[in-house]
Order: sequence, then C-alpha cells, then structure tokens
Amino acid sequence: MATVAGSFMLRDRRPDLLSGTPRAHAIDRWIFVFTAAWFILIVLVGFIPDSVMKIGAVQAGQRPPFPLVLHFHAVLMGSFLVLLLTQATLMATGRCELHKRVGIAAFVLVPALVVVGSILAPTIYHQVWNFAQVAPAGVKQEMQQRLLALENILLLQMRIGIMFPLFIAIALKARGASAGLHKRMMFLATAMPLPAAIDRMTWLPTTLPGSPVATDLYILLAVSPLFVWDVARNRRVHEAYSIWMAVNVPVALLVYSLWDTPWWHATARAIMGV
Repeated sequence: MATVAGSFMLRDRRPDLLSGTPRAHAIDRWIFVFTAAWFILIVLVGFIPDSVMKIGAVQAGQRPPFPLVLHFHAVLMGSFLVLLLTQATLMATGRCELHKRVGIAAFVLVPALVVVGSILAPTIYHQVWNFAQVAPAGVKQEMQQRLLALENILLLQMRIGIMFPLFIAIALKARGASAGLHKRMMFLATAMPLPAAIDRMTWLPTTLPGSPVATDLYILLAVSPLFVWDVARNRRVHEAYSIWMAVNVPVALLVYSLWDTPWWHATARAIMGV
C-alpha cells in the first residue's frame, strides 16, 4: 500500500488548485473547514441523544454502566476532530508554520485511538455478555440480541481499526511530497469512524441490522461536499479518492459477505473468548 501511495504522490506534484493560487477563492480555502465542522456536527447529532438515552437506561438498571475506557475513547476522538478543524482553519487563514507544529499532535492521538479502540470493543462485549447472564428474563433476551448485533458491529470496528490508521499513515507520509494528497486523505481517514455516530441516528433510513450497506452510503454522503467541490473546481477526480476507494471496496465486500453469518458469529465469540 505504501508503494501505491508513493506512486500517486509522484504523479501529484502538480500545483494544488485548492491551495492559495491566484485563481483560488474563499470556497477553496474554507471547504476543508466546512467539512471538518460537518464531521463534528454528524458526531454530535449521533451521540448526544443516544448518550442521554443510554444514561437513562443505566439509571433504570436496563444496561450496564459505561466503562472507563469508553470515556477515554470519547475524549481522544473528540480531541482528534477538534485537531482536524483547527488544522483546516490554520491553513485557511494562512498560518502554515503553526499548522505544521500543531500537527505533531496527530502522532500521539492516532496511536492512542487505535490502542483504546482495541480495548473498548472487547470491554463493551464482555460487559454486555456478563450483564446478560444475570439480567431479568425480559432484559436478558434483549441483551442476547444486543450480543448478536455487537458481533456484527465487530466487523465494522475491525475495518475502522485497520483502515483509519492506514489512511492517516498515507496522509502523514504525503506531507512533504503532496499537500493535496495529505489534506484530502486526512479527511477521508476521519470519515471511516463516522458510522459510530451515523448508526446511532435511528431516524435515518437504514439497512441495519440486516446489512451495513446503508452505513457505507452515508459515509459517501458525508464526504460528498468535499468531493463534489473538488471535482467541480479541478475538473478531475483527485488521486486521494482513488486510493480510498481502491482499499474500501474490497474490504466492504468482505464485510458484507461475513455479516450475520453463523460462521462469523462463532468466530466473533472465539475472538472474544466466550
């Protein structure tokens, strides 16, 4: 994958039309700020009502309390989204040197997110599993269904756990060679964890729990403002989108093929050690 990204960087040494050339204008500078704010809005709309509901369920004894690692994950992910917005704003306002210095934080936040995420998934699963063993009959049946859903969600969590740091690594590697690939890939990488918020918007039309296809379509919708403006402004599809799709499509097809199959449920339980 590094070789593929490197070849795109060599081809992408043309001046980036979205960065400060004489023909650039306000939308060119601020589209990335808008996209970062748009991502934050998606997360807030998805998580705030869901969190309020779950707090009530915890207080009513209908679900286990939130584990400490969940709070760590929320702080880290929130910090990363604020960092993305800050970095986009610094570039839009011409403070490139400060952008470079602040960007060092990504080298800490991204590994921390991966580590905490790898702890969070089994922690939540085991918490629900243990709660299901002692819950009242009505709640127990609900928890059993929740376990099946968590086993499917594990596929999405594994995909995010691999692809988010992979795309961030490509973005960071491109910093010096291709500013265009760097900034677009940072946003495309950030889009990968958005299903955690999107799937909590129960008022959206969805294919869940039968299939995650709708979730993937919502990811495409989330990045569409940036993509549409990019194509309209530059009259071409930037290489960043080609890399992103080349990796995403086969992995998505694999997830679809495994989703809710007896083999995957058995495998997920083996992975979780239950």
